[in-house]
Amino acid sequence: MAALRVATGAGNWFSALALGVTLLKCLLIPTYHSTDFEVHRNWLAITHSLPISQWYYEATSEWTLDYPPFFAWFEYALSHVAKYFDQEMLNVHNLNYSSSRTLLFQRFSVIFTDALFVYAVYECCKCIEGKKAGKELTEKPKFILSVLLLWNFGLLIVDHIHFQYNGFLSGLMLLSIARLFQKRHMEGAFLFAVLLHFKHIYLYVAPAYGIYLLRSYCFTANKPEPTASSLFPTLPFQEGPLPCILGSKLLGVVQCFGQSAVRHRLLSVGKAGDASIFLILTTTGHYSLFPLLFTAPELPIKILLMLLFTIYSISSLKTLFRKEKPLFNWMETFYLLGLGPLEVFCEFVFPFTSWKLKYPFIPLLLTSVYCAVGITYAWFRLYVSVLSDPPVGKTKKQ
Repeated sequence: MAALRVATGAGNWFSALALGVTLLKCLLIPTYHSTDFEVHRNWLAITHSLPISQWYYEATSEWTLDYPPFFAWFEYALSHVAKYFDQEMLNVHNLNYSSSRTLLFQRFSVIFTDALFVYAVYECCKCIEGKKAGKELTEKPKFILSVLLLWNFGLLIVDHIHFQYNGFLSGLMLLSIARLFQKRHMEGAFLFAVLLHFKHIYLYVAPAYGIYLLRSYCFTANKPEPTASSLFPTLPFQEGPLPCILGSKLLGVVQCFGQSAVRHRLLSVGKAGDASIFLILTTTGHYSLFPLLFTAPELPIKILLMLLFTIYSISSLKTLFRKEKPLFNWMETFYLLGLGPLEVFCEFVFPFTSWKLKYPFIPLLLTSVYCAVGITYAWFRLYVSVLSDPPVGKTKKQ
């Protein structure tokens, strides 16, 4: 807290948060990594040692290059730094190659490219009005949103333990949204197009982008620019493209949740109802990532990090909306508390039962079903909110 007060006094609290999480990422370097580590090492080798015409046809490894062209060029650029760490990692025939220098390079490549994510979070936070700002720094919406994004539990374990580059990609997404919110539509559209050429999974956000850009940029001749509240009237920011785009994002939450959960934090700091949906969604979604880290040394890490993040999320948003109704009803509280016994059974009880050898899939099955219920419930609640609440314009007139 002392360090936080010093940073606050100097006006650098955001830098302190970014630096703190970067140090934590560095501490996670020696942890377990998944087969995605070898996937990206192989892509480094393919793009570095083969001509462009062979990038998408090379099949020495089962982990063929299957991302869009911009990500291939991204790997190509990284490979020219990688050669100064360990040239052997860039040999296509060195399947499952690993060394201490390779580990350091790949881990630091994720940490370094997260700089874009940090910048995008900063830009998004500038778009938030301080209508609910408290006297204390820790009660301000910008501070809460910054913590929820920068210290995102899902990104920490998926990118910096399991190993992927979702922070970099999420940074492109957030920066695109920030530019639209700032009415810099061409930049926002360009950044989103770039994102699609990095990872095709973001295509399901494209319809929201198309609708918003048509209404707010293409068809606005001498007319006041329509706000996203006319499309998604119940989402928290009430003005601009952010609700429209993130609303569509939230509706697609059942797919690839672990990779996209970070952007849902933007929904939570403007309206109590959305904060409630966010907390159910993010807590359930984060717990659904637990099976990704199945080794014993990572068990205390994932439990501790999720507890810290979840406790902060709930307490900070309860403080932000303390004058409104409780964020959870009894059923939601009971469901979220049920994650505790589920974890105890999966990690500490099931391994000692006779079912472990015959039915080893039971913990994963229970986790998947239980989390699917929570995610589907949050999705349903959002639909009800969007379809039942009156438009913002009508509410203000009344």
